[in-house]
Amino acid sequence: MQAGYMTSRNSKNLSGLPKPLYQTELGSAYVGDAHDLLKQLEDETVDLVLTSPPFALQRQKEYGNEEQSTYVEWLLGFSREVYRVLRPTGSFVLELGGAYERGRPVRSLYNYQVLIRLCSELNFNLAEEFFWYNPAKLPSPIEWVNKRKIRAKDAVNTIWWLSKTDSPRADIRRVLVPYSDRMRKLLKDAERYYTPKKRPSGHDISGHFAHSNDGAIPSNLLEIPNTESNSSYLRFCKLAKVEAHPTRFPEKLPAFFINFLTDHGDLVLDFFAGSNTTGAAAEKAGRRWIAFESNCDYLAASAFRFVEHLPEKEAVAIHEQLRSNPYAAAQVEGPAQSRMTFAPGVTE
Repeated sequence: MQAGYMTSRNSKNLSGLPKPLYQTELGSAYVGDAHDLLKQLEDETVDLVLTSPPFALQRQKEYGNEEQSTYVEWLLGFSREVYRVLRPTGSFVLELGGAYERGRPVRSLYNYQVLIRLCSELNFNLAEEFFWYNPAKLPSPIEWVNKRKIRAKDAVNTIWWLSKTDSPRADIRRVLVPYSDRMRKLLKDAERYYTPKKRPSGHDISGHFAHSNDGAIPSNLLEIPNTESNSSYLRFCKLAKVEAHPTRFPEKLPAFFINFLTDHGDLVLDFFAGSNTTGAAAEKAGRRWIAFESNCDYLAASAFRFVEHLPEKEAVAIHEQLRSNPYAAAQVEGPAQSRMTFAPGVTE
């Protein structure tokens, strides 16, 4: 039968964009230069921009990255468009890894230069800085850590939470973390484990501290191992004999900010989508999403994140159709939040 073209709930305000490579019930994935695609979006239509651009490394990687000397200007070009498309109550979450100067055991300041210019020139506010600690990260850089043994391994990336106003939409209650064992004991028997008193710092902690809030407020240090090894995305990539994106981040990372900074039905954008982890996290959270990625092969493989309910042969066939003809692929029916639609043109 002829594959139809379902209008996604995400299609509002996206009329200026080209046809997506694929759509789900809530999102759309587009192949193209992010700077050009950003210009097609209407003003103040996006609630959260969350992305991890290629870092300013000294050596070129297969996925593409800018040299440190030009990186700040390059990234600001995208960020100007981000400011335009972001709603007044929206947020811009930017994850950047650190780097060393070429041939020197001295850290580059590029990520801090990006932050300062985003705030001083583009009028963003730094709502809060976060740090992603990946305990599974391999020791690097090799020269200074493994060979000369004069530096500790680099295991923390900076994440800038930026906003256009002092009060962007946010609700920390949506991302509470489990209480520690000690706190659970305190809540169970407050009189035994806790006595209200003033701390040496001067803070006066009252008895209300022992009231349960269904979880603890998280810190701005996010400990999330990047250990994806048996996901449907990787399994289907292996079956299709294609390379998975080399710098994908764990789904828990975008999920934290999506739940923290948006409501159901809000629109989330990732303009360096890679394997589209952000889109998958947004879909599960009930948020609309848009993904931009210049590499068609990477974006085609990202469709695997949305077809885990399908038999392996069907999932691989969908990927083959996407790679061979981005605007001709089959419609896939599945669970409501996994339903997927592709551009029309294929007879099944």
